[in-house]
Amino acid sequence: MTTSISDPVVEKFVAAVNAGDETAFTAVLTEDATMSDDGSERDLAAWTEKEIFSPKANGRMKVVDASDDGRTLVVDYTNDTWGTMRTRWVFTVTGDRISRFETGQAPA
Repeated sequence: MTTSISDPVVEKFVAAVNAGDETAFTAVLTEDATMSDDGSERDLAAWTEKEIFSPKANGRMKVVDASDDGRTLVVDYTNDTWGTMRTRWVFTVTGDRISRFETGQAPA
């Protein structure tokens, strides 16, 4: 069972990832969106292609917990490269789009 996400913008992000819909994913981000993975800044386009959207990745998010009005998630993130891992995602929402997200291993 997945946890409900109360922020509609974050909900669109998760839905786009799970649908493998790169167009919807891009539409929910600001043009200058940034991201980090395990505390390191990453090139958003290169990272998302490698970790989410390439046929070898096929990324999926199963939300385990949502807090901070739906802008902080604990997710069982699965892709075909790394398998399933518990991750934490923190989103900065600007208007009706995401301007930044940070992801990494969730604390045990």
